[in-house]
Amino acid sequence: MKGIQLREFKPTFFFLTKFVGIYLVLNLLYGFYITAYYPKPDPVTHIVSENSAALLRFIGLDVVTSDHPTRPTTALVYDGKSPVTVYEGCNGINVMIVFLAFTVAFGPIGKKMLYFLLLGFACIYLINLIRIILLFWVSRDLPHYMYFTHKYFFTAIIYVMVLILWIGWVRLSLSLNSKR
Repeated sequence: MKGIQLREFKPTFFFLTKFVGIYLVLNLLYGFYITAYYPKPDPVTHIVSENSAALLRFIGLDVVTSDHPTRPTTALVYDGKSPVTVYEGCNGINVMIVFLAFTVAFGPIGKKMLYFLLLGFACIYLINLIRIILLFWVSRDLPHYMYFTHKYFFTAIIYVMVLILWIGWVRLSLSLNSKR
């Protein structure tokens, strides 16, 4: 068997280069965005917290939000306590960056991609709100499960959903390419 031809892996290297490049640039920009608001929470974290509190109020809980004055967090306050504090890492933006980097790196770029990205962002945002609401409940009623559910269970659920979206994008992209 002769040596592996590098040409065989050119599409893979190109995909990985685009993915890593897009991911690094967007994370760098996101880091600048977060830093601009430090030590207070950024607007996206605040909005995600407000939306989570609004959904909790919708189901009958008297929940309000409170931005911490010297930390980049927003607390969900219920009955004088804050069972959950939302940090910038909990607002879903990093997951959206990973989702966007993969989708754009895989291509093809066009109107269908834009629609798919918007659908994916909406799904990620919604699942993240549900995650925060369920973490609120776990923290309030089952605090001994909080570490596991926050660190592993809900993280896995979000990334499985992103994986399902990616599979959908790959299938859609391949079908678009085969029609050309």
